[in-house]
Parts: sequence; structure tokens; C-alpha cells
Amino acid sequence: MNNFWDSSVWGSFNLIAILLTILIIASLLKKNIPLLKESLIPTSVLGGAILLILSAAYKVFFKINIFQTSFFGGNGTDFLEIITYHTLALGFIASTFSDDSASFNKKRQEEIFHTGVTTVATYLLQAILGMGLTMIAARFLTGLFPVSGVLLAFGYGQGTGQAMNYGNIYEMDFGFAGGKSFGLTIAAFGFLSASMGGVIYLNHLKRKNRLSAILERNKISSVQHDASEKTIPLFESMDTLSVQIALVMISYFFTFLLMNLLGTLLPGLKSVIFGFNFLLGVIMATATKAFLNFLYRKGYFKKKYISGFLMTRMRNFFFDIMVVAGIAAIQLHVLNQYFIIMLLLGITGLIATYLYNSFVAKTLFKEYPEEQFLAMYGMLTGTASTGIILLREVDPDFQSPVSDNLVYQNFPAIVFGFPLMLLATMAPVKPMTTLGILILFFLIMNLLLFRKKLFKRKS
Repeated sequence: MNNFWDSSVWGSFNLIAILLTILIIASLLKKNIPLLKESLIPTSVLGGAILLILSAAYKVFFKINIFQTSFFGGNGTDFLEIITYHTLALGFIASTFSDDSASFNKKRQEEIFHTGVTTVATYLLQAILGMGLTMIAARFLTGLFPVSGVLLAFGYGQGTGQAMNYGNIYEMDFGFAGGKSFGLTIAAFGFLSASMGGVIYLNHLKRKNRLSAILERNKISSVQHDASEKTIPLFESMDTLSVQIALVMISYFFTFLLMNLLGTLLPGLKSVIFGFNFLLGVIMATATKAFLNFLYRKGYFKKKYISGFLMTRMRNFFFDIMVVAGIAAIQLHVLNQYFIIMLLLGITGLIATYLYNSFVAKTLFKEYPEEQFLAMYGMLTGTASTGIILLREVDPDFQSPVSDNLVYQNFPAIVFGFPLMLLATMAPVKPMTTLGILILFFLIMNLLLFRKKLFKRKS
């Protein structure tokens, strides 16, 4: 029988309350401190950094991790990692539901395809450079996991959740001590790189007197809400938000059942399968969405039960919580010996991602290169939300096609990016073979991306 005053009852609630409180504090600081306001650092990153600093100071003075105290139930660090793991998948599921079924002409389809291929090519570039760097460094640093640099592709390219997932796989299956914190730290460097690179690029546009012209190009009169007569009203017997939460949770429940089934059939790959919770979540959400749309077309439903507006809000909420929890979960004391190599990885990721995406945007997206670059660079050093933050600096009302590019590029990116996830688990076993395959795959992606430039037809 539970005593309701017990730490086991209140610990998890206290931790969630602290995460949300720190987000509000970070938002207030960002709005009122000019330096932070100009920095483009996402509020969730700032909140996570504040918690990380506070927890580090607490450990110095009291010799214990604050999240391991009874106030947080004695296992707060583990719960932070659990939150990061689940909110990654929940955010992707909500994002899948928020996407509409808009149709695009051939030109727009090609731009979306190019965006997806660019995403995967950047993952590969980050993985190649990161893995090459740590394989060399491992010859001089005792205890460094030789292929740990692969986590650069997950920390920068895919964000906090995937960096922790693969860090955990390397830690549990291959003996990389501190693997989770290593991945989470690389992801934190990614968010800082997004902010620094974004500021550098925006200042470059200001010096060239191009920023005002870009803002004028994307100017509109108003932004509209997505509510219509076809969607269920915001308030009825069951609140619309409750319906959206139910759809997300039902999809995630079926995701768990699917992962359990696959884990039973392939017991040797169970940790990898559960690391793909976000990808399988997207598949289940797509199936649920298709089923609901089928029922609507057949007349069984009079209204559409999916609200793109509310699903987008939920997606942003999950990703905010994921980032602040992921950064707060970093255990700095296990990474002291790796700080220099992580810093080198961070700088390498910043420079390579910046230069490659700048080149692609100028070459293939000539109608809106600045918007495309900022969104892609932000996404490929942080998350899609970071890309949106940078995009808003030049396209406040999302009038360029770039926001749609970010949404719909997920489909080609998942198709082409899935082999990278498998290669990441092969890297510790066959590092040189994996590196060779990554380089070959990167060349193929670029041949695909620049095919029209490389193989022009003679008139």
C-alpha cells in the first residue's frame, strides 16, 4: 500500500514540475536579457543548460547528484533518460499526425526529395568525419571508444533522443563507459553550433544588405488557424485536445506491441529495435492516420478527428521537454577525459554542416537559398524545431516552401537514412568496413542529389 507522502509517489511529479518551471524561467531570461535574445539559443537548450549547471554545482558542494536525492524519488537521472527516450517518439508521432495530405507539383516534389537526400548526406558526412576523428584519437587516448564519433551524426543530425539511444546501445552492448552522456553532450554542442552558425549567417546577410529584402519577400498580411467545418470543434463532450492525446498514445501503445513482437522474433536485436521507437512510432501513426481518413471518406465519421494545429503544439511540447531533460541528464563527471575530443567533434560538426548545407542551398534551391540553408543547418545541428527557429529569422510567417520541405523530407530521409542506423550498430564490430560503406553511401547520395548538374543532357 502506497503512502501518498512517499518520495516514490512524488519524485517523478517533482521532476516534471522542475523541467516545466525551468522552461518558463529560461523563456523569461531569453525575453529580458538582450544577449540571450540575440543569441538564437532555443529556450529548451537554455533551460537544460541551467539545470545542468545547477546540478553540477550541487554535486560539488554536497557530493551527490541532485537528481538522485529523495526529492526526485532517488532515481531522477534514470527518469530524465526515460523522458528523453519517450518524448522523442511521441514528438515524431505527433508530427506525423500534424502533416496534412497536400499535393505538390513536380517541382515541389523534387525540392522535397532533394531536402530529404541532403538530410541523409549530411548524416553521412557527420558520421564519416566523426568516426575518422575518434578512430585516430583512440590511438592516443586510453579508454576512448574508437567509433564513438559516429554519435556526431545522431547528436547533430538527429538530436538529443537518438544521441542518447545510440550512446546507450554502445554503453550496454559494446562496453562504452559513459556512452549515454557522451551522446547527450554531443547533442548539446549541436544546439550551441546551431545558435553560433545561425548568428554568423544572419550577420553575414546584414553586412551584405540582403536581410531586409529576404524579409520583404516573405511578408504576408495574416496567419490563419487551421480550424474548419471539416474538423471536430475545439469544445464538445470530449475535448479536442483529449482526442489528440488519445490518438498519440494509442499509436505509441501499438508501437510498443510491435517492438515487443519484433524483439521476440529477433532477440539478438532487441536493444536496436527498441532504439528505433521513433521510427516504428511514425509507421504506426501513419497507419492510424490512414485508417481514420478511410473511415471519414466512407462516411463513418462526420468530422475529421485529427487537428493539425493541436498536433503541432503537442509536437513542440514533446520536443521542448526532450531537449531540456536530455541536457539535464548529462553526467559531466564521467566525461572529463573526453572533453577535448568532444570539443573537436563539435567544431568539426559545425564547420562541415555549415559549409555543406550552404553549398547545397545555393546550388539546388536558387529561389530561396537563405531560408533553405538556415532551416537545414538548424535542423542538422539540433532538431526540426531549431531549424524552424532559425527559419523564422528570415521567414516569420513561413511563406517560403521551406517549412513544408522540413515536414515532408522525413519520408525520403527515413528511406535513405535507415541503412545508416544499421551501420551504426555494425561500426564497433567492423569499423574499417563500416567507414568504407559510409564513404561510398555518401558519394551515392551526392550523385543522386547533383545528378542534373553532373549529367546534363546535350541540347
